[in-house]
Amino acid sequence: MQFPTFQQLIQHIIYGITVGGIYALVAMGFTIIYNATDVINFAQGGFVMLGAMIMVSLNTTLNLPMPLAFFLSILIVTAIGIIFERAAINPVKNASVITLIIITVGASIFFSGIALPIWGQDPIYAKPFSSGDPVSFLGAKISLQQLWVLGITAVIVVAVQLFYKYTIIGKAMRATAINRTAARLMGINVRLMVLCSFALSAAVGAGAGMAIAPVAHASYDMGSMLGLKGFCAAVLGGLGNGVGAVVGGFTIGIIERLAIGFAPLGYSGYKDAVAFIILLVILFLKPSGLFGTSQK
Repeated sequence: MQFPTFQQLIQHIIYGITVGGIYALVAMGFTIIYNATDVINFAQGGFVMLGAMIMVSLNTTLNLPMPLAFFLSILIVTAIGIIFERAAINPVKNASVITLIIITVGASIFFSGIALPIWGQDPIYAKPFSSGDPVSFLGAKISLQQLWVLGITAVIVVAVQLFYKYTIIGKAMRATAINRTAARLMGINVRLMVLCSFALSAAVGAGAGMAIAPVAHASYDMGSMLGLKGFCAAVLGGLGNGVGAVVGGFTIGIIERLAIGFAPLGYSGYKDAVAFIILLVILFLKPSGLFGTSQK
C-alpha cells in the first residue's frame, strides 16, 4: 500500500473535489428528472458528452470564442433534451417506469452511436478556459481549469436553487415533484413541467461536460462512465434530494481519488470500481441514501 506525503494527499483531495463537482452536476440532472417523472434518466451521460463535444467543435472548428461556444453549447444541448422528451418520452407517457428507463438507456446508446462517426473514437483536446500558472495551496498545485470547474459547479448549483425558489416555472416544477396529482388539480400543466425538467437536466449535464472537457479531454464515450458515477452519487445522496446529489458527488469524487493515492502499485486502474462499491454499500445499509427518505 502506498502512503502519500501530505502534499500528495492534498493534491489528491483537490483533484477529488474537482471531479466530485462534475459528479454532483450529473447527479443533479438525475434528481431533476426523477422528481418530475420517477424515471432514472440514463441518457444524462449523453447530455454531458454532447455538451463537451459540441463546445470543442464550436471553439476549435468554427473558431468561435470560448464564452460564445460555451453558451451556444448549452442552448443546443437543451434543445436536444427537449426533442428527446417530445420524441421519446411524451409519446409513451402512460408506459411503466421500467419502460421509460429502458428508453433512456437506448437514448444513451444512441447519443454515443451518433457521436462516434461525427467526432471519431480518439479523445479531443479542449482548450482551457483561461491560461496562467497553477495556484499553490498547502504545497499542492491547483490549475486554473480546476478553479473553473469548481466555479461553474457552484454557479450552476446556486442558479438551479434560485430558479426553483424564485421563478414561476421553478415553483411549478417543485409542486409537480412533490405531488403531480395535486399540481394538476391546481392548474399546473404537468406535461409541460416534465418537458422543462428534461430541458433543465440537459442544460446542467452540458455544463458539467464542458467544464471537465479541458481536464479529462472530450470523447464520444465519456458520458457513459460519468453518467454511471453521477447515478451512484444521486443514490448515495438520496434520489430526489438536490442537496444530497451534490454531497454525494463530492463524496464519491474525494473517496475515489484517495483510493488512487492509497492503492497498491498497479491497482490504481480499479478506481472506477470505487463508485460502484459505494453504491452497493449504501444500497445494503441505507437504500434511501444519506439524505433520502424511505418513500419518495
